[in-house]
Amino acid sequence: MSSPASSMQEAVVLADIGGTNARFALYCEGHLGKSERLPVAEFTTASAALSHFVGAKGVAVRGAILAAAGPVEAGRVALTNSPWVIDGPVLASELGAPVRVVNDFAAVAWSLPALTAGDLVEIGTATAEPGAPAAALGPGTGLGLAHFVPDAGGLVIATEGGHATMAADNSREEAVIALLRGRFGHVSAERVLSGAGLVNLYEAIAELDGAAAPPRTPEEVTAAALAGRCEVCRAALDMFCGMLGGFAGNVALMAGARGGVYIAGGIVPGLTGHLAKSDFRQRFEAKGRYRRYLAGVATRVIVHPDPAFVGLRSLAERLFDPDGR
Repeated sequence: MSSPASSMQEAVVLADIGGTNARFALYCEGHLGKSERLPVAEFTTASAALSHFVGAKGVAVRGAILAAAGPVEAGRVALTNSPWVIDGPVLASELGAPVRVVNDFAAVAWSLPALTAGDLVEIGTATAEPGAPAAALGPGTGLGLAHFVPDAGGLVIATEGGHATMAADNSREEAVIALLRGRFGHVSAERVLSGAGLVNLYEAIAELDGAAAPPRTPEEVTAAALAGRCEVCRAALDMFCGMLGGFAGNVALMAGARGGVYIAGGIVPGLTGHLAKSDFRQRFEAKGRYRRYLAGVATRVIVHPDPAFVGLRSLAERLFDPDGR
């Protein structure tokens, strides 16, 4: 007779862990369950959140793949925008099952081959070159960036490109960056291309123009901009879109991303209409002698609600079901 534990359903735990929310789902017998969100602030550690999710599901854990926002070193991530530490070896000991820790945007990059036309909104008319490298980036709590190389079944390169120095394209941006440099010292791309970055732009523009700037959240800046209720908010959102285009164009050049640049994260998927009308695509292509090169590189917004889980499922199939079980 089998014991209760041995008769329990076996599953792989998948997680997408950011600075604000941790989302969990189960992968079992080729099926990916619905993801569930747990606020990071409600749990002192990643272990506590993982234990809560597994306990509520009542499954036997076959393994886990955790995507986290930060650089992975020796299976361990100290989240950039949260006090949580994701320690794969420690969690594996607690679960009694193998644990793989990957960068959160590596998970998004793994999703690229599986995304369909309905998961994407095209910005511009360029088409992706089949079999060419692609890049995934996304402003959210932070700014993630990873590359997908399709050779030999697929290879993902996780990066911390969001922390590269942000370049200005015009005197207005130079003034904004100079002001922010006085506040932060180093102005990375994430300082302007993230939720907090949008607020930084809003506050900096208001200060430069001597305009009133009541405290606003990123969501409030976006809503006021789109509704036409605040000129400073609109200027901040327009600058955000232009800077995002410039940064994405740099990524395309440095990664040779003829397979396309894909934009995910918590901000842009809700702004596709505004992004398409903004300077995003013009700034993407505005690279002097390489304008024609970039004119042929596709830019797409990922509107799938959980692209990281599409990528995590792909990894789970590789790691736990290599024979297609």
